[in-house]
Amino acid sequence: MKKIEEITKKLTYQRKNFWKEFPKTEQKKALKFSEGYKKHLDSCKTDRESIDLAIKSAVKNKFLDLDNSPQGKRIYRSFRKKNAALAVIGKKSVSEGINLIVSHIDSPRVDLKQNPLFEDKTTSLGMMKTHYYGGIKKYQWMSTPLALHGVFIKTNGEIVNVCIGEDEKDPVFIMPDLLPHLARTEQYSKKIGEAINASVMNLVFNSIPYGDNVDKDIKDAVKLNALVLLNEKYDIVEENFLSAELELVPAGKARDCGLDKSMVLGYGQDDRVCAYTSTEAIFNCKNNDKTSIVYLADKEEIGSDSNTGAKSVFIVDFIADLLKYNGESNDSNTLRKTLIKSHIISADVNAGINPNFPSVHEAENAVHIGFGVSVTKFTGSGGKSGSNDANAEFNAKIINIFNSEKVNWQTGSLGRVDVGGGGTIAKFMAEYGAEVIDCGPGVLGMHSLYELTSKADIYSAYKAYKVFFEKA
Repeated sequence: MKKIEEITKKLTYQRKNFWKEFPKTEQKKALKFSEGYKKHLDSCKTDRESIDLAIKSAVKNKFLDLDNSPQGKRIYRSFRKKNAALAVIGKKSVSEGINLIVSHIDSPRVDLKQNPLFEDKTTSLGMMKTHYYGGIKKYQWMSTPLALHGVFIKTNGEIVNVCIGEDEKDPVFIMPDLLPHLARTEQYSKKIGEAINASVMNLVFNSIPYGDNVDKDIKDAVKLNALVLLNEKYDIVEENFLSAELELVPAGKARDCGLDKSMVLGYGQDDRVCAYTSTEAIFNCKNNDKTSIVYLADKEEIGSDSNTGAKSVFIVDFIADLLKYNGESNDSNTLRKTLIKSHIISADVNAGINPNFPSVHEAENAVHIGFGVSVTKFTGSGGKSGSNDANAEFNAKIINIFNSEKVNWQTGSLGRVDVGGGGTIAKFMAEYGAEVIDCGPGVLGMHSLYELTSKADIYSAYKAYKVFFEKA
């Protein structure tokens, strides 16, 4: 029997439950690590807030601005306040290839339209029109407390930051759903994806009209009162909405989940769990032979387009300037060869197998919560459409590094064939000729208002990214 056990252990692949098979010292580290992560989630619910916090943390960890600094080995650059790159120059030349981890800092949400504010004539309520961002289940956003985050840009160019709904003394906002008693014809007869039309996702903003009892003929007095209150607080006028970026996110803090406090429940973990763990990894990486870079990108949830998305020239431009900064040639040929020699982790979450909906997964090839960070060879849908599909050699190299450094990892795909699928940044990074693979924690309830992760997997992701920088 003992021999059979030895053979089985030697020859078979088995996931390792972090809480059963890793030492108590490691478990304590995982629990402690997630305390900082929860604070991170609370502090950055938007792309701008994520980049602002990342740069402040970089400066605190002695990173210097690439565009404004003396020579140093730890440098950063931010771009348009919506993406950033952090680099630690290694012992080898940059042109010998880099180890790059890229994650996105945008999450599905509901945005205010550019001209959002109106007074509903039927109810005399001040309302805001919205336009959802990314892949959401629209019904989940109805009748839940929402906070308003974002920026106004005043006529003189001044940026006015907005955050209403996170402080306990703040008001919150809501898009009221239809009561069950009246939903039979409007909702119950429809498919779940059609039950909430985007046109009814209007936010209740205020209800008191401007003026006193004698001012009864003021047109749109409730809307006017909203503008007066906003002007008093932020010194803005209605025209400033036209250029503003205002986002609705779930109000409230990330919380421990489960009686044993082994999990984290919070908004935006796709993909801020990877953004946080990768930045912490580069802050703490030591003795890296190759140059290490963390790239925090915007717009992944809508295709990685725009000048701050992964399809933009930003990261290539950063690497070109990094070559020059390090005293190396940064001509087109050198830049291309540098990228081709590079190793890249597309740090994005995967779908954890859901105990309530197991049929959409294939258990042997699904991510199990609490069993470590996922190494995902391909994503895509159906016939791997829209996928990077990592090369076997690079896949094996990453697995071997993780094994040698005792990183808790597992393999996983995003749902059963012809059922699941989803894109990541990997395919855009692969266009440079680099070796690329997806790697990130599993999540339950992905793209919902409150996503669930295991503290074991969060910590395992941090360890994975750190050893990738140091050993790949």
